[in-house]
Amino acid sequence: MPLLNTITTPYAEAFLQVASSRKEVDKVVEQAKAVLTLWNDCPVFSETMSSPVLEVEAKKAALEKLFSDQVTPSFLNLLKLLADRQRIGLLDAVLERMLELYREQRNIALATVTSASSLNEDQQADLLQKIQAVAGTENLELNLKVDPDLIGGFVVSVGSKVIDASLSGQVRRLGLALAKVS
Repeated sequence: MPLLNTITTPYAEAFLQVASSRKEVDKVVEQAKAVLTLWNDCPVFSETMSSPVLEVEAKKAALEKLFSDQVTPSFLNLLKLLADRQRIGLLDAVLERMLELYREQRNIALATVTSASSLNEDQQADLLQKIQAVAGTENLELNLKVDPDLIGGFVVSVGSKVIDASLSGQVRRLGLALAKVS
């Protein structure tokens, strides 16, 4: 088990157990995704919370103000606990691990779809059906990302399977094929 997992797993498991006992697992999973998005999209927030310069009590007060009406009390307790133990900088890793454990418990496969541009709802639904057929499971969660460097198309990864239907991937494969001919 990687070192980061040895730190994050106990927090993630305990948080899932508390959420389960309060019958709020689905709610905290959605909240975890929202907090992760904020953490990843707002570097000022994540850097500030990770900073050793900011006092623990100030971090807890900021977390209380930001999240008291946005998350369940158990989620807020997790945030404060991580701040108390000076592990709030690992919030993203703890939440990611919690989501992994949740998916394992529910046998949900995670499919990451990286496309050159945003997909509309119809495209997402069509892609979901095709990925479900490839993955061999109905329990599938889509993680959508946009990467304009793909030029066009998309890349899907489910577990160890990767389907590269991007224009940049086709160009790369064509270049490799031409290099072998030369």
